[in-house]
Amino acid sequence: MQKKIICQKCIHYYVTWEIGRGHGCKAYGFKSAQLPSVIVKKSSQEDCKFYTPKFSKE
Repeated sequence: MQKKIICQKCIHYYVTWEIGRGHGCKAYGFKSAQLPSVIVKKSSQEDCKFYTPKFSKE
């Protein structure tokens, strides 16, 4: 089981500042009201394949 994906810690996540579509994902190319990882999980039944942490622990 994969740990919970926190989009705000991913290099592909960005804030759009659009009303009703405040969360964006550069990897999947969409904007939404919900976090991209939630949308991906609902639509594909799988965790995000593009999650890449902004900062590595190394």
